[in-house]
Amino acid sequence: MTAKELVKLKNVWVHHDNIPVLEAINLSIESNDFLGIIGPNGGGKTTLLKVILGLIKPSRGTVTVLGTSPERGRKHIGYISQLNLFDRDFPIRVFEVVLMGRYNRAGLIRGYNEADKNAAVAALKTVDMLDYKDRQVGKLSGGEQQRVFIARALTTNPKLLLLDEPTASIDPGMQAEFYELLEKLKENMAIVLVSHDISAVSIYVNEIACLNHRLFYHGSKEVSAEELEKTYQCPIQLIAHGTVPHRVLREH
Repeated sequence: MTAKELVKLKNVWVHHDNIPVLEAINLSIESNDFLGIIGPNGGGKTTLLKVILGLIKPSRGTVTVLGTSPERGRKHIGYISQLNLFDRDFPIRVFEVVLMGRYNRAGLIRGYNEADKNAAVAALKTVDMLDYKDRQVGKLSGGEQQRVFIARALTTNPKLLLLDEPTASIDPGMQAEFYELLEKLKENMAIVLVSHDISAVSIYVNEIACLNHRLFYHGSKEVSAEELEKTYQCPIQLIAHGTVPHRVLREH
């Protein structure tokens, strides 16, 4: 299948209180991409995702999502935010949380119909969480909750999935299982994964971009030490890719 351009950012700048958060960003995301975006805290990673979603308007430059504005195109995007804040004692079931992904289609008056419920069941099957559909979501582990939130995003059959630090609340021992789920999902959609974990990203994604206000991106997962030093503002001596990837930072 020929790749299709889903998102295009051209010379995008974002300012906050006259301070540039994103500078001259040029990026194309295609239908077969699994892109990892790494960079330090405060480097603009979350801002970039919100620009794609149309939640933040650029100070300069253009953004298109499936050939239209982000506000119109974002219905084709699934988004998992960095922090999912909710009352863990609130008695809401997994199935009800996943159904919320269909709310924009159902609306307050119509309510959920059989098609919405079938979409929720299919999404839960995809993330291997159907057996948990009647469980209280606040009682699940961090990894299980992330699967539920992904299922919620999948109910609208997105063409692009945006994940902002998705493993932050997942026990390290369960992170490999989570990345394996993304491996399965990428067969049907493009994925953009924002993370500060260089090692994990280097294994699973197809391409890596470095972002620290400016974007360093060449359409591959080979990132030079010089680009990493520019991104993280500290000297990088080695990034090793293998069964146990690791990074070595020189003193600074």
